[in-house]
Amino acid sequence: MAIAEQRLSILNQADPELASIMESELDRQQYTLELIPSENVASPAVLAAVGSWLTNKYAEGTPGKRYYGGCEFVDQVELLAQRRACALFGAEHANVQPHCGSSANMAAYMAFCQPGDTILGLDLSHGGHLSHGSPVSFSGIVYHAEFYGVDPETEQLNYDQVRRRAQEVRPKVLVAGASAYPRTFDFPKLAEIAHEVDAVLMVDMAHFAGLVAGGAHPSPVPFADVVTLTTHKTLRGPWGGMVLCPEEHAKAIDKAVFPGVQGGPLMHAIAGKAVALHAWSQPEMRDYAQRVVANATRLSEGLLGAGLRLVSGGTDTHLMLIDLRPLGLTGRKVQDVFDRAHITVNRNSIPFDEASKFNPSGIRLGTPAVTTRGMGLEQMDEIAALISRTIHNLGDEQVEREVAARARVLCEAFPLPYV
Repeated sequence: MAIAEQRLSILNQADPELASIMESELDRQQYTLELIPSENVASPAVLAAVGSWLTNKYAEGTPGKRYYGGCEFVDQVELLAQRRACALFGAEHANVQPHCGSSANMAAYMAFCQPGDTILGLDLSHGGHLSHGSPVSFSGIVYHAEFYGVDPETEQLNYDQVRRRAQEVRPKVLVAGASAYPRTFDFPKLAEIAHEVDAVLMVDMAHFAGLVAGGAHPSPVPFADVVTLTTHKTLRGPWGGMVLCPEEHAKAIDKAVFPGVQGGPLMHAIAGKAVALHAWSQPEMRDYAQRVVANATRLSEGLLGAGLRLVSGGTDTHLMLIDLRPLGLTGRKVQDVFDRAHITVNRNSIPFDEASKFNPSGIRLGTPAVTTRGMGLEQMDEIAALISRTIHNLGDEQVEREVAARARVLCEAFPLPYV
């Protein structure tokens, strides 16, 4: 019996109402082309760990230094995850407890900053993240946030401009990494800039951690003072976060995670992280990371060939952004139409976007989830054609139905691994 069927059977007996909702969500995932770059498909093994009896155990503290008894076996789980993270990324220390990427970032700031200190990060509308200093985030409330952006001509980072901003504002922490920047980062150059102004270099590789693990993206670990990541995007693990750092910062990071920003760790999630990290020790995962990037390149080429404008002209990674301004469209409308066409995307701001954050001028696409399902270059060509047809015929209900039908056929040919 498939894992999904097993779980639904148990839930149907205990809570039929919830089971019905979850079955609907399973159908949505199974028959929809998932192109949100921050989403992926966890393996049955990860789901088994996360849905296990480890959820019963409270384990405040760190292995060997818990505030509760009965932690001898969860200590082993956490140490296993730490060892695997360090081995995979070449780090000296790993804290695997953060509940999510924002928690990991909060801990990193706390380890190196005092409230009111200056942090310098990539502007949200240029591809940054809320937790990199947005005024509506803790990062912009607790700390004094300044920003750098992309070059208006290339829509890519100009490191001379980043250096000038760092010299102007003298940050305590220089934040690199992004949620919607489709190009790779020059980490040696960023480290050079940070050290010139006596700043800590913090790299948030939440989006591209799996690409780093698979050798498809440069690694920040040898250059950064602290690296944060999430485990549920390109890394294909459970929802959660992680912090990597040199041994000299281990004590400060561990103290910032607990008791600094959160209480007891989610031991079932840490077990899921250990499973995902182990998977990345296998050769096929390196191939997977390369295929994610190859698929993104092929998808971007198809979209450009269909006359759509991509921010920065393409991608080096797993994601891309379509600029809707030349078509006179808005992200919210396009996202809603794509939902009906069984293609999931998300509206997103683009550099120098004058539209509202709630209805921006771009949509963000990525290839991790469809690659996990086994789709390759041929399918990227078809997906590009479906996207182009939908956008160029926005509002045509017949086109929506035809695209939705074709999306379902693709999904049926590449089913989820646990149905």
